[in-house]
Amino acid sequence: MLDMENPLKSANIVDISGGLNHPDLTFYRTLRRPLDHFAERIFVAEGENVVRRLLATNLRIRSLLVTPEWLLQIQNEPRASDPSIIFYRAPKELLAEIVGFNLHQGIMAVVEMPTDPVLEDVLDSVGSTGLIVALDGLVSAENIGVIVRNCAGLGVDLLLAGETSGSPYLRRAVRNSMGTIFSLPVIHIPNLSSCLAMLHTQRGFDVLAADPLGAQSLFETNLTGNVCVVVGNEGNGLSPGVLAVCNRHVSIPMARETDSLNVANATAVILSEALRQRHYAKPR
Repeated sequence: MLDMENPLKSANIVDISGGLNHPDLTFYRTLRRPLDHFAERIFVAEGENVVRRLLATNLRIRSLLVTPEWLLQIQNEPRASDPSIIFYRAPKELLAEIVGFNLHQGIMAVVEMPTDPVLEDVLDSVGSTGLIVALDGLVSAENIGVIVRNCAGLGVDLLLAGETSGSPYLRRAVRNSMGTIFSLPVIHIPNLSSCLAMLHTQRGFDVLAADPLGAQSLFETNLTGNVCVVVGNEGNGLSPGVLAVCNRHVSIPMARETDSLNVANATAVILSEALRQRHYAKPR
C-alpha cells in the first residue's frame, strides 16, 4: 500500500519522530568523526544538488534522512522508489538534533564508498593523453571538494589521494564538490611518492609539481601529453619526498608581489591551461 502523503513505497519510509536512538541513524549522529566513516567505507552526502545527483547514480545508497517536505520534492527522482533505500523522515528541528547542528537544507544520505578502480586499468584506458591530479598532504575538506569540482569540469581522468591527504569522500569535500565526485575516478594511494615515480618511469607521465618557487612557468609548459599535476598542503606545499620525484616544478606567474594562490584556485588555473592547450590551441 502506498503512503497517501507520498507515492514512495510506505515500507521504505521510517518515521523517526520519537526514535532518536534508532541504530540505523548512527552515521548521521557521528558526522564529526570522518575517520570512523572512512574506516566503514561510507560517506555522507548533504544538500539538494548533491543528493539529487546522487540519486541519478548507481552508487549503493543505504538511506536518506529527510524532512517531509523534501521527501515530497524528490519523489520523482531516479531511484526514489528503489526498495533498497530507506527514507528516514523527521521534522527539520529533529534532524538538527540528530546530526548535532542546524542543517541549511533538510536532506542528507549515507552512501557506500565505491571501490577504488585499478590504477593500471585507468592508465590503460587514457592512452597517451592522460590527465591526472594528485593530492599530497591536503587537510582542508573544503579545498579538496573544490579541487574535485575543478577536476570534473576541466577534463581530469583520475584523482589520486595520497596517504597524507584527506579523502575526497569526506562529507564537506563531497558537499563542496557539488556532487561531481560521483563522476570522477578516485584512487587512495598508500605511497604517493612511489606511485608518482612509477607514472614517470614506467608510463611516461610528466609529473608536474605545482610549486610557487618552480623555475618553469606554467604558460611555457607543454601540457598536451600524459601529465600528472601534483598539488600540496595548504601551508607547507609539497613534501620533500614528493617534490623529489616530480620531473618538473611549475609555477603560475603572479602579479603585485603576490606569492601564490589558494591550492584549489591554483589547481583550476593549471587545469584550465591544460584544457586550453589540449582542445583550443596548437601545442607549443
